[in-house]
Amino acid sequence: MQSDFSKTRAEFDLPEGVIYLDGNSLGPLPREVSARVSQAIHAEWGKMLITGWNKAGWMELPTKIGDRIARLIGAETGHVVLGDTLSIKVFQALASALDLNPGKKIILSDDGNFPSDLYMAQGLCQMLGDGYELRTVAPEAVMDAITDEVAVLMLTEVDYRTGRRHDMPALTAKAHEHGALAVWDLAHSAGATDVRVAEGGADFAIGCTYKYLNSGPGGPAFIYVAPRHAEKVRPALSGWLGHEAPFAFDLDYRPGSGIERMRVGTPPVLQMVALDAALDVFDMVEIDDLRARSLELTDAFIAAVEARCPDLVLATPRAHALRGSQVSFRHPEGYAIMQALIARGVIGDFRAPDIIRFGFTPLFTSFEDVAAAVEILAEILETGAWDRPDYKTRARVT
Repeated sequence: MQSDFSKTRAEFDLPEGVIYLDGNSLGPLPREVSARVSQAIHAEWGKMLITGWNKAGWMELPTKIGDRIARLIGAETGHVVLGDTLSIKVFQALASALDLNPGKKIILSDDGNFPSDLYMAQGLCQMLGDGYELRTVAPEAVMDAITDEVAVLMLTEVDYRTGRRHDMPALTAKAHEHGALAVWDLAHSAGATDVRVAEGGADFAIGCTYKYLNSGPGGPAFIYVAPRHAEKVRPALSGWLGHEAPFAFDLDYRPGSGIERMRVGTPPVLQMVALDAALDVFDMVEIDDLRARSLELTDAFIAAVEARCPDLVLATPRAHALRGSQVSFRHPEGYAIMQALIARGVIGDFRAPDIIRFGFTPLFTSFEDVAAAVEILAEILETGAWDRPDYKTRARVT
């Protein structure tokens, strides 16, 4: 199949006059989502009422959509399920991985990991007590920090600040050599890079769907469990929909079969319907083409910014193997610069302390977007248009 990115761009409802380079934080609205959600509201919820769980197939959505995501992350069919939030899925994966590796108590991560992942690990260690510990090192030091005392390696594949990409196969192999399990957060890579969890040997993987997968604000998260663990993993959050027979209403928990046991609470049906519709766009592309397009876009952006904006310092690796699908630059007035960009219709975002961040979603980002965004960025820097008090007043969401 030949991937046509002009056709996939046409599938999004992009506001006129806006260059959207923040799909790594919140994906835009795919055109088909509104109609599909409206159908679920009016024809299913409205007409079927509670019978929609059976008649409209609501109960099967977590695994049905999980299989669609499996293709995008290189997972085996039947080993991904949707539901809950990413933080919940991080907790599930970590707790299950520790349970599979008794006798070891160190969770190893890096200090570039998304803070919420680290918070969940810290909370889990505090809850377990008895010497459990989260240990963090610099991203570049992870490989050397994997030792025999590590129980679980927990990493986000692409650094949310810099766009630096970890080598999943190499780090997972090193973890396995030392008797550790590997948990990978794919929030900043699924849907924009060539993720391959099965080939990379991941034991668990988790990710959100409202970034590159375009499910909408607060869309549900997913979890992957490798086949070798699927029938023996014990879910720490033993919710009723992970029970072997939820509607038997037994008082004692019995885990469901395989990936079903990683379900927790009632699935968010309307959000899942939105995600299911959003994933249709991915049926139009090959994952390798998606990755190639991402690298072409980010290469073009880096070259143009460095030629026009010498005051910005590149924070993203140049090497393709080390780069996700975002580009970050450093500047001491990064927040104000980003607000000036947004005011001119170029939407990226800011990450403390000094990073201006641009996400490149191959499905809809064009080379014309790249060129126009760089022109506006260069003009803002050359004229000092960012140097205004209102651009320096930080909003709650940056």
